Amino acid sequence: MSVKGSVTTSDYLNFDSTLNKAIKLIKNDKNYKLGFLVVLGINSGLRISDLLSLKYSDLESDSITLLEKKTNKKRIIRINDNIKNAFALLKNRVEKHEGYIFTSNQNTVYSTQYVNRKIKELFGTKKLSVSTHSLRKTFGRQVYSNNNETEKALLYLSDLFNHSSPAITKRYLGIRQEELDDIYMSL
Repeated sequence: MSVKGSVTTSDYLNFDSTLNKAIKLIKNDKNYKLGFLVVLGINSGLRISDLLSLKYSDLESDSITLLEKKTNKKRIIRINDNIKNAFALLKNRVEKHEGYIFTSNQNTVYSTQYVNRKIKELFGTKKLSVSTHSLRKTFGRQVYSNNNETEKALLYLSDLFNHSSPAITKRYLGIRQEELDDIYMSL
């Protein structure tokens, strides 16, 4: 939780190292559901409220169809191989493949605060401000990078994130600040 009146932003994570660490969590750690949440988050770009609402049945086809909680807009997300492989690993670790995915031993859905705390523990560093929102930003940075950091990529992301313009997406992903920093360093 942030202090009232303070400005807090989440940093993005390195996609490949985060994916690898999350896969290890799914395979070998008691936090295996959290590992799957991270894989799903960095590969779908969903907000934490939408991730926590997912059920096992939502991932049984080639796409996820949902109504986003924040925007109330319908969204269809193709399930890529990273998600499919991680989901198969998760299903090997759990007995019951029904109901909500992200539940505690008491069968209650994880809270956003709990997930934030665990993500900070597992993926945070002194240099990075990490939260559940870091997963969405990591997705955005990876899409931007995979599409050669083009304006077209920003247009796609702006649409995926339901931002009103690519300029907002650029600021959201921290790209604008990097460009400004480069101006000073080029002198």
